[in-house]
Amino acid sequence: MEPIKPMATQNKAKEIEFFDAVKDEYDVFLPESKARIIDAFQRLSGLPAGSKVADLGCGSGTFSALLHEAGYEVTGLDISPILIEIGKARHPAVTLVEGDAENLPFDSGSFDGLLLSGMIHHFPDPRRCIEEAYRVLKPGGKFVAFDPNRLNPFMYLYRDPSSPFYSSVGVTENERPVLPSEMIRHFQAAGFSASVEYVSGMSYRYIASAKARILLPAYNAVDKLLFSPNFMRAMRPFVLTYGSK
Repeated sequence: MEPIKPMATQNKAKEIEFFDAVKDEYDVFLPESKARIIDAFQRLSGLPAGSKVADLGCGSGTFSALLHEAGYEVTGLDISPILIEIGKARHPAVTLVEGDAENLPFDSGSFDGLLLSGMIHHFPDPRRCIEEAYRVLKPGGKFVAFDPNRLNPFMYLYRDPSSPFYSSVGVTENERPVLPSEMIRHFQAAGFSASVEYVSGMSYRYIASAKARILLPAYNAVDKLLFSPNFMRAMRPFVLTYGSK
């Protein structure tokens, strides 16, 4: 049996520094794309309105507010104190708290569901984060995670550090696209059932690089055209990992 490798650690100070500095500019998707994530959460989790849901890595609370509008009892959590303050001012009806997803400030079995939207890929080793997600879910609780897919050529070439065309503009040193097979393996190792779906047509409104931002309309169009066919689904830009405790 191979020895268990020690967990690589996230540089939390740099993570906080990055997100405190970008403030609300990290809200990168157009409204219709954000609505698709909420629709996917409802469909894949099967949770009814009134369920207790945590939005981990909530940023300034965009998805937390949409979950609230969908009828869920929502608590959003983010590591950035500035983003949490922005979110509290913008969404006063939603509970938002500062905290670390690897050390969640919630009791075990607190939630019916979890949305981990664009968060797992910020951890060099996601095992501790996933174990905490398992802890705070009730038995039978559901999760949905949303992350960039390393199998997508654009995500790999632009956002994976091993790519010769990698750009570090607008990302933290901890970030890298995920492999769907590894996502399933990590969630299953923590005790979850886990499956994946793939998403294309997630149109961007903003990225940090001013040069790349010029190309966003073209990228959005190519994404919809190239990756919408079913035979291209495994190469779609985003992967949804979902399952239950």
